[in-house]
Amino acid sequence: MKAISFLICTLFAFQVFAQEEILAKQYFDGGEFEKALVLYEKLYAGTPRTNYLESLIKCYQQLERYEEAESVLLERVNGTAFSPMYFVELGYNHALQGEKEKARGYYEKAMKAVEDRPAYTYSVGRGFKEKNLLDEAIAVYEKGKELDPRMSVDYQIAQLYGEKGDVEKMYNSLLNLIVSRQNFNLTNIQRIISRFITDDASHPNNVLLRKLVLKRAQSSPDILWNELLSWLFIRQKQYASAFTQEKAIFRRSEAVNLQSVIDLGTLAMDDGDNETATAVFEFIIENTGVVSVLVRAHLNILQMQIAQGDADTYKAIEGQFRVLLEEYGMNNSTLDVQIAYARFVAFQMEDTGRAETFLKQSLELPLNVRQEAQVKMAYADVLVYSEKFNRALIYYSQVQKMMKNDVIAQEARFKVAQTSFYKGDFDWALTQLKVLRESASQLIANDAMQLSLLISDNILEDSTHTALKIYARADLYAYQNKNEKAIALLDTVLANHRGESIEDETLFRQATLFEKQRRFEQAEYNYLKIVEFYPYDIWVDDALYALGQLYEYRLKTPDKAIPYYEKIIFEREDSIYFVEARKAYRRLRGDGA
Repeated sequence: MKAISFLICTLFAFQVFAQEEILAKQYFDGGEFEKALVLYEKLYAGTPRTNYLESLIKCYQQLERYEEAESVLLERVNGTAFSPMYFVELGYNHALQGEKEKARGYYEKAMKAVEDRPAYTYSVGRGFKEKNLLDEAIAVYEKGKELDPRMSVDYQIAQLYGEKGDVEKMYNSLLNLIVSRQNFNLTNIQRIISRFITDDASHPNNVLLRKLVLKRAQSSPDILWNELLSWLFIRQKQYASAFTQEKAIFRRSEAVNLQSVIDLGTLAMDDGDNETATAVFEFIIENTGVVSVLVRAHLNILQMQIAQGDADTYKAIEGQFRVLLEEYGMNNSTLDVQIAYARFVAFQMEDTGRAETFLKQSLELPLNVRQEAQVKMAYADVLVYSEKFNRALIYYSQVQKMMKNDVIAQEARFKVAQTSFYKGDFDWALTQLKVLRESASQLIANDAMQLSLLISDNILEDSTHTALKIYARADLYAYQNKNEKAIALLDTVLANHRGESIEDETLFRQATLFEKQRRFEQAEYNYLKIVEFYPYDIWVDDALYALGQLYEYRLKTPDKAIPYYEKIIFEREDSIYFVEARKAYRRLRGDGA
């Protein structure tokens, strides 16, 4: 019984102690140092823990009760729980009083403790860093490493130079770490460097890093320099330069590994550097015997050719598809090629009958459930292109049932809504979109939200749904790559439904089509009109970001992009474009990464 009573009392005391600690911190954080001090004195008296001591000293210093702070610290220095960290604290306590000589004396004692016992390096170095005494911290770490070369303090030294703004010394410290081959991790080094460079190759920090690494590479060739340069060039979106480094890495590596080259090709392709991406994928084709890798490289090249092609080149592209399928066969390993070929025949060559027949052949292959779903999705897309909406809906619904709780099922549901929208069944489209707005896929959820708002905002305004039907038809034309027809129809909406809620959606959709046709001034006009006349509607975020991108990348007037990114950052913090706008804004302003 006594044991139970003792346990209950102990638990109660512990709970009270914990509550007092929380309250003390709240007082301190709120600037109520007198109240915090009373509690920290009590806590420290009960349990002289280091964290209580640190908080107690800070309270004394905030209240300018320096003598009491010194008294407590001297007790620790002269007691059994000695640490040279207390010399740093004592020195700092005198520095706060303007007593520089006394402060310097204690700092030297801390340094002497490290010389006598290098194991103190970490705690003393950390103590100086916490007091923002960066030169002293660097000196401690360097002395510790000099006394014990096995000591792993290079990262700390590099980061301290970075905090001082001495970027060159920071870079050299990190590069020395690579040379030493001791306790280094290239990913960690890149993470530190990334805080000081930007996407702009002309930024002084980027130029300096490139110069220092190239100098090292020339004096002592090492594959790690190539890896670091490739990483830098990719960060700067200089994919051709990165490819030069990746080729050097590949040729000097003992093991054949093309993954980093594949990743580079994909990045270049996604960023629109088709020339470099094509060269990368051709290099992959020359240097691998893995069928899946070969097929994917060939397909990527074909997809870039399609994006850049026109009616005059389509015949040649189709020939390349046929050669690829003849060489590797109609089987599971070429399924992506089969789907891409069918889409090409339907959407570019406008031969939907042949595309349907081809996909039916693909469905006869021994496919797993996911592969069957992928083919059926492509088949339904072709049916939508040829405006066989009801048949398309059947296939999309089959995919939903086959792939429940999968992203592809969510995509199929969105396409059901989109197809229903095209055919004018707005109520059913809304029913599907309501479910999708809670989708796990952010991209699908955003698309669903925008289409849902488009319909719901306009379905009640006009009982005949005239404007919405015209918009839906224009959207279908855009899906069918009949952009001129789509633009013309959207013009009729703008002419006949001026001032209605559908106007801003129409302006935005038309602007995206103008961009596809490289009619950038007309796209700019539409976006500006949304910003001016619809500043509180849902499309203004899209218009602001689109303007920023248009000025930066299409019209090559980046200075004009800054105000639009800025507007998103400072006025629309909940925008889905906030993060990307902030990155672009910092890049154009020349700020750090």
